[in-house]
Amino acid sequence: MTAVTAGRHARGSRTTAVNRTRPRRSTIHRFHRVLLFIASIAFGVTLWGLLSLRYSMTLLPSPNETWIAARELWHDGMITESIWASSKRILSGWGLGLGVGAIVGLVMGRFQLLRGLIDPWVEFFRFIPPISFVTLAVIWLGIGESSKIVLIFYTSVFIVTINTLAGVLSIEEAKLRAAAALGAGRLRILRSVVLPSTVPHLVTGARLAMGNSFLTIVSAEIVAAQTGLGALIWRSRNYGRTEWVFVSVILLGALGFLFDRILRLFARHALGRFEVRV
Repeated sequence: MTAVTAGRHARGSRTTAVNRTRPRRSTIHRFHRVLLFIASIAFGVTLWGLLSLRYSMTLLPSPNETWIAARELWHDGMITESIWASSKRILSGWGLGLGVGAIVGLVMGRFQLLRGLIDPWVEFFRFIPPISFVTLAVIWLGIGESSKIVLIFYTSVFIVTINTLAGVLSIEEAKLRAAAALGAGRLRILRSVVLPSTVPHLVTGARLAMGNSFLTIVSAEIVAAQTGLGALIWRSRNYGRTEWVFVSVILLGALGFLFDRILRLFARHALGRFEVRV
């Protein structure tokens, strides 16, 4: 009896030791990732600075010249105004594309007849770049916010639709038959089998669609906008301010990086039970 008790205490001690080391390893791993991130940024900026020594400011402004331009734009209020305008358009169009694309993808995956009717149009329009519709969007919807949001919606919806459809079609038929054999109806199967299996594909589609939204916002704002990062790029070109262009490009990349990280954090913590790995 004493030996059994001692064995239990020993196993409990080992379990406690393992549980204590896991947070330490996790902390060390995060620290290493932060160091790698900082080292990567420092290497990129250093390389940029060395390359800028060989060219004039018009061709390749240095990091210091770009920083001075960023401060100038910040004091004028152009940075905050541009970021706010572009962010609203991106999130609005992307959100609409995510919602519509998820619904269309689920419908196409569950109903073969509807998939046959919708699939030719999805395959047709997804190969036409959004920039082709910029002029038409302005003619049909005007130079207001609607034209920009619709273009971003257009560039997002097909990516989400295809990824959601792929998630539905990847479900094993045995799972669907087992759920039906247990008495689950179509709605119950959709809620308990189809949706959980499709979530990882939907998250991937959402991330890809977010990237495409940033590609589209520049062309949309260059043609028909007075504010936004795309409009700032075009204004910088008209004034011959290459350093302003660099500021705008860096802001686009940083904003996209931030949005993607927020999406990944949300998916990891809120959708982790669906085996989302991002």
